Formats: sequence, C-alpha cells, structure tokens
Amino acid sequence: MADQPIPSELQSPSLASIFFAFFRIGITAFGGPAMVSYIRKMVVGQKGWLDSVVFDDGVALCQAIPGATAMQVTAYAGLRIRGTAGAFAAFVGFGLPAFILMMILSALYVSTSALPPVMALFLALQAIVVALVAYATVSFGRTSLKHWIHVLIAGIAAVLFIVGVSPVVVIVLAALLGITLLPVSDKKQEMPVTTLPRPEKSFLILLAIAAVFFILLYFLQSDLYTLAATMARIDLFAFGGGFAALPLMFHEVVVVHSWLDSATFINGLALGQVTPGPIVITATFVGFLAYGFWGGIVATIGIFTPSFLFAVGTVPYYDRLRSSQLYQKMFQGILFSFVGLLLSVTIKLALAVPWSWFPGLLATGAFLSLLLGAEILWVVIAGIGIAVVMFVFVH
Repeated sequence: MADQPIPSELQSPSLASIFFAFFRIGITAFGGPAMVSYIRKMVVGQKGWLDSVVFDDGVALCQAIPGATAMQVTAYAGLRIRGTAGAFAAFVGFGLPAFILMMILSALYVSTSALPPVMALFLALQAIVVALVAYATVSFGRTSLKHWIHVLIAGIAAVLFIVGVSPVVVIVLAALLGITLLPVSDKKQEMPVTTLPRPEKSFLILLAIAAVFFILLYFLQSDLYTLAATMARIDLFAFGGGFAALPLMFHEVVVVHSWLDSATFINGLALGQVTPGPIVITATFVGFLAYGFWGGIVATIGIFTPSFLFAVGTVPYYDRLRSSQLYQKMFQGILFSFVGLLLSVTIKLALAVPWSWFPGLLATGAFLSLLLGAEILWVVIAGIGIAVVMFVFVH
C-alpha cells in the first residue's frame, strides 16, 4: 500500500530545521533519558511542533520498547512532525554530536594517557550531569505526576530500578499497576489529527536498507559484521533505556569477544557518561578501539539501528490502539515508570561521582540555575569554564 501523503499544514518545519533543532539540543544531551524532558520543552513548548498529549504518549511508547529512550523519542517526534524523513532527520541530528565527540575522544584516548586537566573537566561534567538529570526528574515528574497513585507507581518503579530488577519486569509491573489502580476516564481523549506513513512501504524500505547493510558487511568484512551484529543484539535487549544495555555490553565486549579489557571498557563508559547523547554511545568507543575509524562507525550504526526501526515501525500500530481505555491506563503506568527511571538514574549517577566541596557546589549551582530557567547549553559551558579556572588556580 502506498504511503499516505503528509498534510500540507504538517510540511513545515523543513527537514533542515528539524535536523538543526535536534542537533543543537544534541550538543548538550547529557544525562541519557533525562534529555526527554528537554526535548519535550523544545518540541512542545518552544517550537509548538507537537501537542503535549501526543508527545507524552510517545514517551510511554518508547519506554515500552527496547532501545535508547531519548534517541527513540527524537525519532517519534520527527515522525509526528514530518513522517519518516522527519524521524531520520531528528534521530541523526540528535545523535550526531555525541558520535563526533566520541570518535574524537576515542582517537585521543588511543594516543594519550589520562591528563590532569582532562580529568578535572570530567569531574566537573559528572557533577553537572547529576544536576541535569535531577532537574529533568523534577521537571518531568511535575508535569506527569498529578495524583498520589501516579507518585506511587513512579516510586515503586524507581526502587525496582535501583535494586537492579529487570527493566522488562518493571515495565510490565507498571503497566499492570496502571490497569489496576488508575480510574477509567469518562472523557474521550482528544488527539490532534496526524497522517503518518503506513509501515507496509516505508518501514519495509528501512528494513531492507538495514538488511543490505548487514549482508554487505557479512560478505565484505566478517569482523565488522560481528561487531555490528553484536551491538544490534545488545540494543534489541535494552528494555528500560541505554543503561539497561550496559551489563550485556560489558559481557559481550569483554568476556565473549575480548575486544577490550575490563579497565579499558570502564574508561570508555566514563567517556560515555560525560559526553552528550545516550550512554550506549560507548559502543563507538568500543568499535574505534577494536577496529579503528570504520569500527567506530559500524558499531554506532549497529547500536542505534534497532532503536530507530522500533520507534518508526510501532507508531502506526500505536495510533490504532490509543483509543482503548485499557491501553491508555496501561501506558500511563509505563509513563509514570519513566519518572521512576529518571530518579533511579539520578541516584546512581550521584553515587558514582567522587564528591568534594567543588563538584558539590558546581552541581548545586547548575541545578538552581536550571530551576531559574537557564538554558542547558549555557549551564554546561559555564560549568566547564569554572572547572578550567579552578584547575589553573589550584595548579
């Protein structure tokens, strides 16, 4: 069946506008799933490209499917705005800054040892990341949690995420709690009219392109095929966002394939935490150190291809289900579990930072600045500047 045309009123903004808008926010996309709150602010509040109900439904959907949540939300938003082309523009625009920076840092890692100025900057960025995630938790929770039942579901999810329960179990439990505890709405949910391409053509084309990529790698370079297939398999099991993929990535990279030793992998993970983008951008580091420049590219394509295909391929079916009361209650529960995920990520990142008075003050200042309405870009730049000044002063 042929793709349905996008209505003329949805043909603006241009694909270039979508790409650069998401590229700009991707430059400071620290904190992984925390960036969903900032994406929402841009797409719904600043640009007015999407209705808040449509966006929140997308967050619930992306939380329920495997993959890097923030990346998938960008694809979902782009798909709503301009169809499949918009999804690709938003997805690539958002992820490109993280990829470029990780490729550069990987090359530097190969040729240099740990330098004190760099470590000082990493410490400053870690403190700022905690502030960003904490603010995103407050911001998203404030807009999503309107009743004590909402808070209860989010709290249960947070505790389960913190103690290491499988994200699949947490998501299923949140959905069941939503079905059981949330009241049936007697008001019909009003959804803006959006005409999206049906998956019969556009989605099959995307699947064919991905299949050709993997087939060519298999016949032309088996080592790179193994790398790409391994990363894709990791992404397929990343229920609950990129952080859920890390234990499996460690097992595959260090134990199964011995591409890196454990110490080097942890260093790559640290780079993934202090660079913008999802934490699974660590795959770029793994690919670069294992197979050089092309390894970095192939690993990146492998880790993000399933996320993109899932986000684009499930939306048309999602549209057909959203009118169901049972469905709405189930996915509201999943949406509340995302707030719990943000809280658990905040706590885990905070516990990983070697706190002293300086990073503590930096994190507090960044958090208060965000509460007062400062833009994330300037908060990060100011934090880096303060860290540089402090390093020069101390040394």
